[in-house]
Amino acid sequence: MRAAIVAVGSELLSTDRLDTNSLRLTEALLRYGVALERKSVVGDTEAEIAAELRSALARADLVLVTGGLGPTADDVTREAVAGALGRGLAVDPEVMAGIERRFERLGWRMPEVNRRQAMVIEGAEVLRNRIGIAPAMRVRAGEGTIFLFPGVPRELDELIRDELEPWLAARQGAIGRESAVLKVACLPESVVEERIAPAYGEFGREWITILAKPGEVRLVATAVGPEEARRARLAAMSARLAELAGDAVFSRRDDETLEGVVGALLRAAGNEVAVAESCTGGLVGERLSRVPGSSDYFLGGVIAYSNRLKSELLGVPAALIEEHGAVSERVARAMAEAARAVAGSAWGVATTGVAGPGGGSAAKPVGTVHIAVAGPPARAAGGAPGAAEAAGAVEVSHQMVRLPGDRERIRWLASQIALELLRRRLLAAAGAVAIREVEVAAMTPASAPGAAAPAAGDARPPGRNRRPAADPGAQSALPRP
Repeated sequence: MRAAIVAVGSELLSTDRLDTNSLRLTEALLRYGVALERKSVVGDTEAEIAAELRSALARADLVLVTGGLGPTADDVTREAVAGALGRGLAVDPEVMAGIERRFERLGWRMPEVNRRQAMVIEGAEVLRNRIGIAPAMRVRAGEGTIFLFPGVPRELDELIRDELEPWLAARQGAIGRESAVLKVACLPESVVEERIAPAYGEFGREWITILAKPGEVRLVATAVGPEEARRARLAAMSARLAELAGDAVFSRRDDETLEGVVGALLRAAGNEVAVAESCTGGLVGERLSRVPGSSDYFLGGVIAYSNRLKSELLGVPAALIEEHGAVSERVARAMAEAARAVAGSAWGVATTGVAGPGGGSAAKPVGTVHIAVAGPPARAAGGAPGAAEAAGAVEVSHQMVRLPGDRERIRWLASQIALELLRRRLLAAAGAVAIREVEVAAMTPASAPGAAAPAAGDARPPGRNRRPAADPGAQSALPRP
């Protein structure tokens, strides 16, 4: 079965009212495996509604119309549909009596304009509206079927449950539609597309959707059919997509966030984390702490935006900042080590960079960000803790990226990469995966430029050094994939 939705209302063509009714109807259609071919919004004009209805009937077996069944002069959906079908329109005595009784119970005189709501299209079946005044209707139109629903959301919800869903269930039987989601961190949409391309040939391009937002891609696999068959197909599709997308897949739950996944890994490992942030200004810590129960593993952090506080609060040597610049690998590593040392946590995460719009240079343009994670070393896959881990050894991973966009986007992407790098380090420490650099492709890590003056925002004069930091230079960066 193919369906179309027509939402009626001039207010829906303005900027202050959203068409949420179409979403309600779409949800019902998807549950019963109906293919939605078209959605449209039209104003309160008979000619436009009639034209849209004729167009929808030409391509769909089922047309769901919502709105325009009220008592006022601009509620013209009944007239438009009757005209498009060449049908008459007349007052239904039973419907009229029901409207009158409703007003009587309220102790009100029924306005004459409400008689319009008792007008029923010739040949239509009246569907009782238990909440509102205007009845819904179901009309056969050749080989197709039209449902006319009121536009009041609460009334529509009841009619979907009482009338539309039973009608769909009787025709679709056990056929349903189900989707599964895989969430991928930090890979651009085009890279994910290349990786999963083989699945298009195996399962069909129309059953796999890619939805991208900054720092995350959602892969949506859809299957239609009887429950047992569609769930088996969905499981096969999900497994294949996970295999093709690789270890950048961080979740198979649509409601799960990257910070939530990181938190679950920290809790499972019995570990705690602290942050030291410059360019992200506390965003990494905020994301970790927004997860309910995060006090189990998130200790807190230091926002060291100035060079003075990097030295005074984190113990980053002023000489190190002077030599390499605050936006540098050496400083990021020192900040990550200091975060865990100050907090007494197993893990430390640090960010330092140029978020813009000013402060960049030829060597360190806006978008340059250094991210470091300090914590337990990787464990051999499936192996027991090694000697270094048992001795409390610390490994510091570093990644530099050049991120596109405005200040808000750069800061968000930096926080996303920091959390993803921590996620991979947690998995590596558990022996689940090998350590790999976070792939950001269109946000490609650049080769380390030569030393340059600190960028604005990280370029304040250094203060005194309260805590000496170990030389981080001996630590190696993550190997590239």
